[in-house]
Amino acid sequence: MAATNTNYGTGRRKSAVARVWIQPGEGKITINGREFAHYLGRPVLEILVKSPLVHLGMEGRWDVKATTKGGGITGQAGAIKLGISRALVEYDETLRKELRAGGFLTRDPRIKERKKYGRKKARRGFQFVKR
Repeated sequence: MAATNTNYGTGRRKSAVARVWIQPGEGKITINGREFAHYLGRPVLEILVKSPLVHLGMEGRWDVKATTKGGGITGQAGAIKLGISRALVEYDETLRKELRAGGFLTRDPRIKERKKYGRKKARRGFQFVKR
């Protein structure tokens, strides 16, 4: 998308990263070169990806092209949501207040905690035996 009316936003969630470009169009959303409903596979994730546009009443007015890597499809969907929100703010700074109020500009900070030595998992220790 080398057009001048293209806006960009980066989104992250868990270990997923999404690069998102938006431009005026008829509402076509592609993720990694595939139609987004086929890529995501679950209606809940489709709603999640479209949520910033629906919140602003702009669905069907923007074409979205996203490339994602890392994590699973749920993390990637959350990353795309943040990327779309940031691209919309780059397009029009006055949308920031409404998107912030809806919670669309907040990055979900939850990531997998690392495993510590002496433990079976991040926090789970070995089972204690008294006798």
